[in-house]
Amino acid sequence: MGVNVSVVAVDAGNSKTDVALIGEDGTVLSTARGGGFQPPYVGVEAALDVLAGALDEAFAALPGPVGSVGSVGHISACLANADLPVEEAELAEALEARGWGTSVQVRNDTFAILRAGVDEPRGVAVVCGAGINCVGMVPDGRTARFPAIGRISGDWGGGAGLAEEALWFAARAEDGRGEPTELARVLPGHFGLDSMYALIEALHRGTIPLTRRHELTPVLFATAVVGDPVAAALVERLAQEVVAMASVALTRLGLLEEEAPVLLGGSVLAARHPQLNDRIAELLAVRAPKAVVRVVSEPPVLGAALLGLDVTGAAPEVHRRLRAQYA
Repeated sequence: MGVNVSVVAVDAGNSKTDVALIGEDGTVLSTARGGGFQPPYVGVEAALDVLAGALDEAFAALPGPVGSVGSVGHISACLANADLPVEEAELAEALEARGWGTSVQVRNDTFAILRAGVDEPRGVAVVCGAGINCVGMVPDGRTARFPAIGRISGDWGGGAGLAEEALWFAARAEDGRGEPTELARVLPGHFGLDSMYALIEALHRGTIPLTRRHELTPVLFATAVVGDPVAAALVERLAQEVVAMASVALTRLGLLEEEAPVLLGGSVLAARHPQLNDRIAELLAVRAPKAVVRVVSEPPVLGAALLGLDVTGAAPEVHRRLRAQYA
């Protein structure tokens, strides 16, 4: 007798991919980690090859051989860059063509964060990392979501967006076009530079890679804490954006007047900046008084696995056994 894999759970982000193979009783049979999943930059097939490497490692770590043909069941893949339903469908088709399981469901990776934090598929999650996104779901299968592909879809915020806003205000403060702010001193100071002009030149000419802009987001929050009005206004706007997205998602799902979880995830919200997270709770108490706010600490791959068990119709004790292994 070989090992039967009921669910292949995949949480694939821009920087890393986590895979977990789940048995019929909810036992985590093996796990693996691979590189980032970036089909917009490398193409779908090359991105799936990265995922294949992680899957191969996970299957190699199984306690025994896979039982038989068809004994690898449902593929539950929560993927970064699957921002629109049409992209989810295209990626699902590409996964099906690989023949890794008997069925496939692809969702945006924000759904994994939401499902990881709730005992049933009901609630809303707002994720603020490099970008910002929000999704919601209810047990009957209805979802709420946003395109979440940047300014063209009405988004504001995320670590990258905050860093750009901070740089914009700091540059204008230094040259006189804008109001004074400590950001003009502390942003270049973070990189050991003495002026915004020097920082602008370094970013423009590549002396400091643009990818390092994310380092400025914590600097922005630290500047807001000490009372800088420009930095504080940016933190306030982010809080308002998070609450706006959550409130709209709750309304679309008919949860605004009910007790429902609102989960916060991603590096910016998981950092638990009091000026941000406390303000989100205050604003949400007005917009959605019955919402229960908390930061998600469970790993997203757990959410992908639970979504897979939802599809396979696994019993509640199977869900509980799986969740207990990630406690």
